[in-house]
Amino acid sequence: MTRSSSSSSAADTAPEGAYHYGVMARAIAAIDAAGGAPLPLADLAAELHMSPAHFQRIFTRWAGVSPKRYQQYLALDHAKRLLAEQATTLATAQEVGLSGSGRLHDLFLRWEAMTPGDYARAGKGLLIRMGMTDTPFGPALAMATEHGLCGLAFTAETGEDAARTDLCARWPAARFVEDPDVVAPMVADALGGRGARLHLIGAPFQIKVWEALLHIPSGQVTTYSDIARVVGKPNAQRAVGTAVGRNPISLLIPCHRALRKSGALGGYHWGLPVKRAILAWESARRDAEFTQA
Repeated sequence: MTRSSSSSSAADTAPEGAYHYGVMARAIAAIDAAGGAPLPLADLAAELHMSPAHFQRIFTRWAGVSPKRYQQYLALDHAKRLLAEQATTLATAQEVGLSGSGRLHDLFLRWEAMTPGDYARAGKGLLIRMGMTDTPFGPALAMATEHGLCGLAFTAETGEDAARTDLCARWPAARFVEDPDVVAPMVADALGGRGARLHLIGAPFQIKVWEALLHIPSGQVTTYSDIARVVGKPNAQRAVGTAVGRNPISLLIPCHRALRKSGALGGYHWGLPVKRAILAWESARRDAEFTQA
């Protein structure tokens, strides 16, 4: 089965992008430690042992906005504001055939789902190539079959070993081959907006949930209950939350855009700091695009 959809992509995919995320992660930790009080540029730069000018330059290149502006997107109530102001109605998006906003950073994706029978065989007969690569949100473990990317796990919070154990355990009968020279360019193409193929390997219900996630435009969010209604299981919010958490292809299938109805972030399989960073990054870029338009 082949479908098409869109998802937000990230622009910087070279090792420099991972360096920027490392700086951002430390800056976010410093912002959090301030307990909500805004940190002047000079203080943030000093925390990172950098000059204000250099810090401002790399920060703005990564986030698309200044450190001062980005702090507003990292405020504790940012998720609630997103839900109130930028929530997307998945049912409407699907009804009119929309799968994204069509802006510069949206990515056209072609995806193919594994058949239920193949899934039941736990990946038997499947060759999965794997390897580490750099992304704007830190190092990531990528996996791919002949049909496309089937796994992308951020490892900054979980660690590489845990990510490998996690993804490999999902398809225990598959044959895994270390081949970063194959998977790294696929990730670079996907994040660089040059097109990507995804191979969704999951149970039928999981795939329905992941398809719903693909309809959430960059810079917008939805709730687990909204996803449950879209997939025809309005009372299965807990099952939807589990399926969202089992999404093996981070960022490209945007599980980070699913929030609790209260506006709380909920969980994130690859670490809540990464989820916060991605949501703030997408919001900042979205607002910057509208400002420039």
